[in-house]
Amino acid sequence: MKSLDDLRPENPQQGFQFPGAFEITAVGRAHAGLEERVAEIIVGLGMAVMNGSLRTRPSSEGHYVSVSVTFTCPSREKYEAAHAALRADPAIKWTL
Repeated sequence: MKSLDDLRPENPQQGFQFPGAFEITAVGRAHAGLEERVAEIIVGLGMAVMNGSLRTRPSSEGHYVSVSVTFTCPSREKYEAAHAALRADPAIKWTL
């Protein structure tokens, strides 16, 4: 796996640059185990979740939780696949 210092964008003048490191957030019901599942789904797609990047935030009433991780991604297609795979999980309501 490449380190972040070795990742170079294909076109530095445009928006998202691949390969690169990106944060993704999944929101779903609290107590559904999303803290583990989000990273497992990303890793299952062949991408690496950066150590120490996991962040969680409960909703104000505690019914929902948002889980964010930073992962390395080689292409736009893989980035879109990450969102699609997370949204396909029945415990996840949406992604950002």
